Amino acid sequence: MPELPQVSELPEAPDENDTEGCIQCQMGSKLVLFITGNCHWMCDYCPLSETRRDVDWMFANERRCETFDEVIEEARAMKATGAGITGGDPLMAKERTIEGIRRMKQEFGESFHLHMYTSIPFRPEIASEFASAGLDEIRFHLLDLDANRYKDTISACNDAGIITGVEIPCEPDREWELIGLLESLRDLQISFLNLNELEITVGNHDNMELRGFNLSTEITAGATGSSEIAISMRKRVLAAEMGKPDPIDGEIREPYGFHLKFCTAVYKDAGQLRRRFLRRGEANIAPHEILTDDGTLIFGAIHADMESKDDWMSELTSVTGLPGRFLLWDSTNSRIEMPLVVAESIAEEVDAPVSMVEVLPTHERIEVTMVRLNDARE
Repeated sequence: MPELPQVSELPEAPDENDTEGCIQCQMGSKLVLFITGNCHWMCDYCPLSETRRDVDWMFANERRCETFDEVIEEARAMKATGAGITGGDPLMAKERTIEGIRRMKQEFGESFHLHMYTSIPFRPEIASEFASAGLDEIRFHLLDLDANRYKDTISACNDAGIITGVEIPCEPDREWELIGLLESLRDLQISFLNLNELEITVGNHDNMELRGFNLSTEITAGATGSSEIAISMRKRVLAAEMGKPDPIDGEIREPYGFHLKFCTAVYKDAGQLRRRFLRRGEANIAPHEILTDDGTLIFGAIHADMESKDDWMSELTSVTGLPGRFLLWDSTNSRIEMPLVVAESIAEEVDAPVSMVEVLPTHERIEVTMVRLNDARE
């Protein structure tokens, strides 16, 4: 698979002890496979929107998929190096999840890294099914922060050769339970603990308001107090690893034996998501488009109908000398796409609406901005 140039200015560089799943996610090279919206736990902080929650649909990145052929097509479109399998809970569609793991390994090879999230302490014998299918890494979301109920399942996954860890959000009103969890995790065979800054989203806003959570700043979806807990936990783990007094109580503790990673809400947007858009944009940019630093595509457009579009394209080619490959007819939006500089140069010379358009480089090319460059009406 051809490699894409890496995008510079990563907000936070991967730590040398981060798992392969984390590293690829941070680089924006992982496909996000949303296997199902079904989940039977009903966590009040679940960030899913109503369009995905409790709906048995499958998405590859932002694209809704009916088959794994479509999933593979999306993975190729972004030149993915792996996939993160999420939901809902993938265990609610276990056979589909295993099929997806097998299909992606068959299509892209053993080096295509696959990690999965689940909150279900499934029967230990199921671990071998995931390992045989090709799952590389699994992350357990501990319900009620109860580590003991997951002990046998985690041991089975570890014994099956799957890199195993825990990933949870830092709930601001459970500080001491979270800090105490570090001691409980000593008894589990885990390689890592990933802490996520709790995000306040459209899907959980009302519940978070009931719990008294507020946004920490105007530029992040993180809840006030969440990051501070994660940082305290990270400091405790690092102090124990170095044999130094704990910054909270001064006690010297034995090393915990697992790596602790903290992922902020800002980084998920400014880092992971942006880099995934940049990667897909680099792989699919058309000759008439500009890829921005934010990972969006910008171009100019003249609005036309089916009857007039051929005449417009012929005239544009004749007047501007622009090769035909720099013009694209968009039948969905009834417009001819072209380089923005060309649109700007003709805007005041034509009697049709001309616009600057900005889209996300997703399968559906979601439009985020349209600015009219002249006063002509459709």
